[in-house]
Amino acid sequence: MSIPRTNHAIKSNELRVIGPTGENFGVITLGEALKKAHELGLDLIEISPNALPPVAKISDLGKFLYDENKKAKVAKQKAHSVEVKNIQVKLGTGDHDLNLKAKKASEWLSEGNRVKLDLFLPGRAKYLDEKFLRTRIDRLLTLLTIPYNVATPATKSPKGMTVIIERGAKK
Repeated sequence: MSIPRTNHAIKSNELRVIGPTGENFGVITLGEALKKAHELGLDLIEISPNALPPVAKISDLGKFLYDENKKAKVAKQKAHSVEVKNIQVKLGTGDHDLNLKAKKASEWLSEGNRVKLDLFLPGRAKYLDEKFLRTRIDRLLTLLTIPYNVATPATKSPKGMTVIIERGAKK
């Protein structure tokens, strides 16, 4: 039989309170925290309800919400969605076409997108030697003008062979 673990020092109506300038008032009761907030003419805002004990801050609610909204906007601007662009090459693709496809792939990589290179193999070409197929993919990779990392190495796929690359570190 196990005994449930409880922290007897923490009561359900106690909060860790932070002042308007960042000073720590310590763990006090909810009534005392509301009284301090009222004395300062500010609001009591619960910051971290899941902490033990919960954390609250004495601050102006309007200013707090404004700052939170501002932080969310900045975080949204910094977030960049990464798309996976697709390039399909066949065994007999000529050098000029490979150059055009490599140029487009380099452009997509510089924008921060990932590029999926598909070596399309029709019919019996799927059973060719894997080393030979990798050299065909490497033909295109050597033409890329910006540094890249291989996110997913060359693997057999239903259509042939696939490699996924992403922008690499600047040299």
